Amino acid sequence: MLNLTRILGGGPQPGDGLRFRPAGDRNPAGAAPGRGPVVVWNLTPRCNLRCLHCYAAAGPAGEELSGAEARRLVRDLAEFRVPVLLFSGGEPLLRGDLYDLIALSRELGIRPAVSTNGTLIDGPAAEALKGAGAAYVGISLDGLEATHDAWRGVPGAWAAAVRGVEHCLAAGLRTGLRFTITRRNAREIAAFLDLAGSLGVHRVCFYHLVPAGRAQGAEDISGEERRRVLDLLIARTREMLARGREMEVLTVDNHADAVYLYLKIEKEEPHRADEVLTLLRANGGNRSGSGIAAVDWAGNVYPDQFTMTKKLGNVKDRKFGELWAAPAHPLLDALRHRRAFMRGRCAACRWLDLCNGNLRARAEAVTGDFWGPDPGCYLTDEETRGERNGLSHGATAAPAGQ
Repeated sequence: MLNLTRILGGGPQPGDGLRFRPAGDRNPAGAAPGRGPVVVWNLTPRCNLRCLHCYAAAGPAGEELSGAEARRLVRDLAEFRVPVLLFSGGEPLLRGDLYDLIALSRELGIRPAVSTNGTLIDGPAAEALKGAGAAYVGISLDGLEATHDAWRGVPGAWAAAVRGVEHCLAAGLRTGLRFTITRRNAREIAAFLDLAGSLGVHRVCFYHLVPAGRAQGAEDISGEERRRVLDLLIARTREMLARGREMEVLTVDNHADAVYLYLKIEKEEPHRADEVLTLLRANGGNRSGSGIAAVDWAGNVYPDQFTMTKKLGNVKDRKFGELWAAPAHPLLDALRHRRAFMRGRCAACRWLDLCNGNLRARAEAVTGDFWGPDPGCYLTDEETRGERNGLSHGATAAPAGQ
């Protein structure tokens, strides 16, 4: 995640302690020293919508961990000192023990967050989330009403999600919106930010499309369009900061954004360039397989929620910490030392320490090469060429089968 609000001059934001870690102070197998990774738990494959871009390809049913297995997983994550557990899906509110699992997470010292389509959150559900101890609720809205409903496959989904936002805010929950950028909705971003401001949400996350699950072949935007989107988000974030409004604005799943933002600041605010570069280096770019992990509804563990082609094991067979800790799975070890395995344009990029090779899931999905360049990178050759900030240009053969 790239927190535009923080980088552009806003004050400290929730999550800074995990998001900005000096390289020498970073745990290669966790989000912070002495902690495990942030875990995305796709709690159920069931969903009441049929979104065209669902990376989990959620549907009506599927195998799920039992209640006892789910509670054991939460305890195992707490034992491994996981700092944040994101309950996702499918639609997590379709699982009846969601509130109990949130409460158990909170009791054991894990910060519980919920990622939901929002359509099932009425007043009592919002109060139940609050009472269970949910620290944050992220609700997906992919544009204005007609666009969202067409993309989500159910008429009325937008209105129900907006009501869900309102119920969460009324219950006193920290609440944000999640927007996946596609060609269908990129022109609605300015109006969407106006909507977010009028609702009074705490955060807006703009996700670059990852072609996983049903999102394979979805209508992604071009590199030039990405640059225009970033320009708009930067300008609007600066406007909000000038007005004293610190609604967090973040971009997610394309770490080229960090380089683009730095180069823009270097040109427009050179007096802040060193400060910003320090923050971005501390952020470290993509941390799949180290600072973030995913567990699916059946208990399978992956480097992140998009890399479901790379199963690492199952929590019914071994504890999560045993799967994640050293001696690690060879893919995890490679992801934690990925600079040695990157190929092509990424391997020679002088900004590799800012993006860390971007999303391997997107590279594999589009090119078939897990260690090849991420096609979502929109930086020009002129912007990427040069020394890799002291890093070696040498390459090492990738582990077999990856």
